[in-house]
Amino acid sequence: MRSPFFHSLFRLQGLLLVAVFVVTLGSMPAFAAVNKELKREVTKQQAIKKRTLKQLREARQRKVEKPIATARLTQKDVSKSGGKRKSVRVVQHERVRQGRVVAKSRVNLRVTATLAGKAKASNSVGSRRPDPLVLKTALVSDAASSVVRATDKLQVSAASTAANDDPLSLRSGSALVVDEGTGRILLSKNADTARPIASLTKLMTAAVILDAHQPMDQVIEITDADIDTLKWSASRLRPGTKLTREELLKLALMSSENRAAHALARNYPGGLAAFIPAMNAKAHALGMNFTRYVEPTGLSPQNESTAHDLALLVKAAYHYPLIREFSTHPESEVDVGSRTLQFRNTDHLVFNRGWDILLQKTGYINEAGHCLVLQTKFEGRRVIVVLLDAWGKYSHFGDAQRIRTWLEARGFNALHDPAPTIGEAAALPAAQPGLVRTALVEKAPAAIGE
Repeated sequence: MRSPFFHSLFRLQGLLLVAVFVVTLGSMPAFAAVNKELKREVTKQQAIKKRTLKQLREARQRKVEKPIATARLTQKDVSKSGGKRKSVRVVQHERVRQGRVVAKSRVNLRVTATLAGKAKASNSVGSRRPDPLVLKTALVSDAASSVVRATDKLQVSAASTAANDDPLSLRSGSALVVDEGTGRILLSKNADTARPIASLTKLMTAAVILDAHQPMDQVIEITDADIDTLKWSASRLRPGTKLTREELLKLALMSSENRAAHALARNYPGGLAAFIPAMNAKAHALGMNFTRYVEPTGLSPQNESTAHDLALLVKAAYHYPLIREFSTHPESEVDVGSRTLQFRNTDHLVFNRGWDILLQKTGYINEAGHCLVLQTKFEGRRVIVVLLDAWGKYSHFGDAQRIRTWLEARGFNALHDPAPTIGEAAALPAAQPGLVRTALVEKAPAAIGE
């Protein structure tokens, strides 16, 4: 028989169950109301989120279409097929791209106007060349030709070549093409404008060295005095390196080695004090009336000449066999004692089998731009090409190729054009184009250093 305790426990459990049931029945409406309110709040938040996203998309679309023409899409623009939505995107993308192009063109026009204004305002000798950073911007905005031509107008002297013809739109500020055999000028662009000539100076350095008839097998040591303190240009010829005069001359002409050229001039009879006057005296004797040298390497922008004067120098330098050989030598190994150095020609055209180059020299400093002189053969005839102040690492080589293509396209009719010859030039006015012959050039090759 169960005790009274168990009867009391069973009664309490029953009462608790009844109480729970009653409370549950009473709270069901409240729970329902709470759930309904929660659902309503969630629905409201979702609606707000959808409206916000829609507004963002519309604002973004208006921002994209703002610079675009407001013309509506026609049935020609968008087909009625299932690809309609894709076609709309394509057309919209094309309009956005056109808008950007228009905006970029407006910026380029402003840059061009600014650069042209700077070039027009520049009148001093030190500021007559365009700043490299400004020119780089001009190249990006397709305004380079305007800058260069504006600069050239400032540099043209009163005695500039009358026939200033540039049918090829050359990148070089000055250019001259001469039929060496007859002296006929085939192309002339600012040929009498004096410009810095950079390492083209080394042609005159080599000629003066060879005129001195010093022993070519004499050993010369590179010293600290040969280090470039003007541009601080690099060199692999360390102080203490010993090479023969012939090896130094080859490196100066082939690889444009500045320390080699300086060491040659330093070991000239009388040293640099006698060498620089000898360079200027030889230039005067060759008829290079607008040429000046202040040092033997070309690192100084004060070494100046004209395309016309340099054509006379190339014609005279052709009579030096060593200049012809060394300037066109493709590459060479030099034993400097503890190691062997490889040197290559700075003229890329030397490695081009399509060119028959008899003599060449390249040059570059910031003030001079890229320079190139060539004496080459076209259909058995010697032609002198002078290119100065070309902006762009390979622009001077590109100009040379354009000149070659131009001559070939004309069937070399230019070689027979009725232009003044060397002999006729003396009877013409000073401004008339013609390669002026001097008494020294008329002498036999042996008398000018061969």
